[in-house]
Formats: sequence, C-alpha cells, structure tokens
Amino acid sequence: MLQHCEHVAATAAQIATADSRDLARNRQEDRHVEVYAPGGALSDGEWGTLIAAIVRVTRSTLIRSAATGMWKRREETAFYASSVMLPAETFASAIRGHWAVENENHWVRDVTLAEDASRIRVNPGVMARLRSQALNIARANGVKNIAQAWWSGAIDPAVTLSYRGL
Repeated sequence: MLQHCEHVAATAAQIATADSRDLARNRQEDRHVEVYAPGGALSDGEWGTLIAAIVRVTRSTLIRSAATGMWKRREETAFYASSVMLPAETFASAIRGHWAVENENHWVRDVTLAEDASRIRVNPGVMARLRSQALNIARANGVKNIAQAWWSGAIDPAVTLSYRGL
C-alpha cells in the first residue's frame, strides 16, 4: 500500500496543500501537507474501495543543541490513507492533533505508513484497527479526553452513535 501511495504522489496532481510551522523547545518544524485523489491506483488491493484520499506529509525539523548551539536537520515523509476527502488544513490539523492521543494515552500508537512501527502494522488485529478508527472518529468529533469519551460511550452507546462519521 505504501508503494501505491508513493506512486500516486509521484504521478498525480495534488488536490490541495497546507503549510505550517511550529516553534517549541529548541525546535522548528515545518510541515507541508499534500492531498491526492487515489484514482484507480489502489483498485487492485483489498483497501482500494475504502480509500478516498491519500495524504503526504513532509516534515523538516531543525533541532538546536543547547550544548553547542548548532542546528541539526531531520527530514521525514509520511503517508496517510483516508476514507474521506477533506481539505488539506483539516488533514493537517487531524494529523498534528493525533499526537495528543499519544501523549494522553501512551499505549495508543500512531497509525501511519512508514513513520513508526505501530501495533496496527506489526500485529494487525481487528481490535487494533477498530480502536484506531474509533480514535480518529472521536478526534474528528472534537473529543479532547479519549478516556472520558470511552467511559461515556460505554455507559450510554447513544453518545458514540451520535458521532459524525459512523
């Protein structure tokens, strides 16, 4: 799937882009988000009919060493597959905001292609995929505290069923 996403990004015209810069803790991170329509590039795989957008995020990070005062550059590119087409700014916000899930619940792992060895790719079970989808839907619906949302949803399933995207 990663190869298909890379192929789409290399050959198709981007639909939308968004740029951002974060400055914090001796670090400057520039992000460039590009959104692509997969077209027929994914039609031969099991996920082809489920993917409406491919998002490529290119990050360029400068990290300042307090000891030397020198800057070290780090570059990385990550691909995301989405079942809905959204504006580039929305994808950028969701991807950046997803790290709040990681910080809030250290046992939740990021679900990206070629960015980390997340549990969903290392040991892809049905529950890991469902949990990942549930987190993305909750965040898209403005949930700030995942633990509280899960508790509320367990007490009253109508809360969860009212989310957009279900």
